[in-house]
Amino acid sequence: MSDGATRVLADAETTGDPTADAARELIAGLAVRPWGQVAASVYETGRLVTVAPWLPGHHQRIAFLLREQRPDGAWGPPEGYALVPTLSATDALLAALADGRAGTELLAPVARGLDVLVGTLLRTDARTLPDTPALDLIVPALVDTINDRLAGLERATADRLPRPPLPLPAGLNRDRLRAVRSAVAAGATLPPKLAHFYEILDAVPADAGPTLTAVGASPAATAAWLTAAGPAAGPAAHDFLLALIRDNGGPVPCPAPITVFERAWVLSGLRRAGITINPPASVLESLTAAAAGQGVATGEGLPTDADTTSVTLDALARLGRGADPASLWAYETADGFCTWPGSEDGFSVTTNAHVLDAFGQHVAAHPGADARYHRTVERLSAVLPAHQLADGAWQDRWHASPYYATACCVLALAEFGRGAAAAEAVDRAAGWVLNSQRADGSWGRWDGTAEETAYALQVLLTVPTTVPRVDDAVARGHAYLHESAAREHRPLWYGKELYCPTVIVRAAVLAACRLVGLRTTEVDRSVVDCGYQSTKTTT
Repeated sequence: MSDGATRVLADAETTGDPTADAARELIAGLAVRPWGQVAASVYETGRLVTVAPWLPGHHQRIAFLLREQRPDGAWGPPEGYALVPTLSATDALLAALADGRAGTELLAPVARGLDVLVGTLLRTDARTLPDTPALDLIVPALVDTINDRLAGLERATADRLPRPPLPLPAGLNRDRLRAVRSAVAAGATLPPKLAHFYEILDAVPADAGPTLTAVGASPAATAAWLTAAGPAAGPAAHDFLLALIRDNGGPVPCPAPITVFERAWVLSGLRRAGITINPPASVLESLTAAAAGQGVATGEGLPTDADTTSVTLDALARLGRGADPASLWAYETADGFCTWPGSEDGFSVTTNAHVLDAFGQHVAAHPGADARYHRTVERLSAVLPAHQLADGAWQDRWHASPYYATACCVLALAEFGRGAAAAEAVDRAAGWVLNSQRADGSWGRWDGTAEETAYALQVLLTVPTTVPRVDDAVARGHAYLHESAAREHRPLWYGKELYCPTVIVRAAVLAACRLVGLRTTEVDRSVVDCGYQSTKTTT
């Protein structure tokens, strides 16, 4: 097989298919941009403004933060998801204001950020905040930093800003932050997943050195290390940051790199939808090598996890390179399978759905496999329906939208589930999706989005039916995908703040469009790619 970075082939059946053409361009980008493609992050960009103003693009990062501020003074998505990005952006603009190089034009944005923090975002009960990773570390750290900056401002500047000390949300304290920082000071080795948050922990990565690309798949953590140690201590990491800054015009994404995560989700989703692809050898080899160990990590600097491991195994199986999922036994618990080895902060239905995919693929290819593999499929066929909500949806801790969680569970149960409970759960989910479509044909938690509409269509198109109402919903949903193709995707994936893995989202939309084309023969082939022919990868 050729390893040309942009060479992705389709067979004769899909040549000339707009969806297959768009998928080829999408996959070409996996090799061209191996660190992955994630939309710029307000939180992460704000951290670079504060911890690494020496990096190029400093003024562009400040300008990005100013552009992203909402009319109400906050940053980021609705509800409590705005707290972390608003704290980071407000602190960053305060730091820029205090260093004397910025003009008074930052005063008004800082004041608006402080007002919304004091008046709304911090005046809440911590139990109502979203369960984004390390929120109990990030929020106390940034509240304290902002209060310290306000106390240190020159009198003339301070008098023009609201100055009540920022409170912590009710029920949130500094205990864990103090404990982790004390452990760092004592030289203790921290759990690997905390590397993702080193920019607030004053920690030095255990694997620091010239070949390290990124600390915890976080540009901010990487920049904090290089600020303390000097760029010469990490030339590979320095080059990584410079490339991200160049590619994004100053702001940076998070998480990054997401090499395996992006490749696994894209290839698995496209193949599941019946799009015939032949990825570059380098892309396949990266997944094969990752799957050969004791689990797979989302990207460099992160620990292995069952979610990425399972989707990688599923992708390889769909591409004819099936591997034994035995590495997943390390994640088995009394409740199902945990995401991280040896610990879990909460049950994840999407992780367990993906584990069902991995074991389902294996027993389908090896019917004589050990009984433990078959028992796992049977067990997860019962575990997932047990976590279904009363309305027929699923909700998960790695994505803000119930449509993602519902699609993951429905696709796994429909293909590999066993027993009446699995079939009933799929039907109930399809009913919920059908009843929650918006007037414009879209689906979405806060408003209609292409990503959530794609997941909803995948659910409806997984359940065999000839009900006219379903066909009408599919046609309206597909029309919405085409009409919304030029819009930016809303961040919905859980990280330090909600983020958008843009290529993964585009692959989900393409997969939905392909399924519509297979189900509905009268679909206009000029729009079956949902407009993505006009956004081809530059190579």
